[in-house]
Amino acid sequence: MSPSRSVQAPLVLGVNLKMYFGPQETLRWCRAVATLVSTHPVSTSGAVEVFVLPDFTSIVPVLGIIGGSGVHVGGQDLATDDVGAFTGEVSGRSLQVLGCQYVMVGHAERRSLFGDDERVIAAKTTAALRNGLIPVLCVGESDRVSADDAAAQCISDLEAFLADASAVGIGRRVVVAAYEPQWAIGAAEPAPTEHIIAVCTTLSAWLAGNNDIAGGRVIYGGAAGAGLLTRIAPHAQGLFLGRFAHDPASVGLILDEAQLVLAACPTPTQPARRDRLPSRADP
Repeated sequence: MSPSRSVQAPLVLGVNLKMYFGPQETLRWCRAVATLVSTHPVSTSGAVEVFVLPDFTSIVPVLGIIGGSGVHVGGQDLATDDVGAFTGEVSGRSLQVLGCQYVMVGHAERRSLFGDDERVIAAKTTAALRNGLIPVLCVGESDRVSADDAAAQCISDLEAFLADASAVGIGRRVVVAAYEPQWAIGAAEPAPTEHIIAVCTTLSAWLAGNNDIAGGRVIYGGAAGAGLLTRIAPHAQGLFLGRFAHDPASVGLILDEAQLVLAACPTPTQPARRDRLPSRADP
């Protein structure tokens, strides 16, 4: 990491809890993380933004626990439509009304286990944007390929996911691109540092050059853990954590690491105020 490179503020740290925790475990975890985030200087200053994606049944109590801590909440998925006969689904409208600010779209497990294809993911992306949610768009190659090929596949996916939003005139919005090479999800080690840097650099440039996007962040997931952020920032603007974050203390380690990153690579802009998410509003 070169000290001459700057880091866009804020860095983004996301945690996907999947279906690992029961209700009480989820609430205990959120209490501990809320305490960490509400007292750590990188989050209280707005230099790092933290979001968590609990299971749907825990969203309401989680929102009650983390209120005022600086931790944002999102859904792990959403329906393609806002209302209607969609048994078992949860709409973007409902997530937004509850107070969610993020929603994950297109995770590899949704694709492989539940058949979410390009058309469905595009519709869910549009639904997220239509309801003022920040979509966390999961992209990543299924097999190990070169960084150039991986980046090309990710950009092709992002173009497809955002195509409907452009067509219906939703307007410029903020998105988070979560680069998760599928072969690294659940692995013992993340993808090689050079590979992550190359792909995230290309994705960041694509987001910056897309006129339909008001602002974007590229975060890395896939066996992400301690020591990785210092190697890949500022090329990646954060991390998307899974099982590594099951111990709340591990979240604290990443916040400490973000502090080192920010000290080495000063941010070119002032941190965001805690009471406002600039990324939620159109320019």
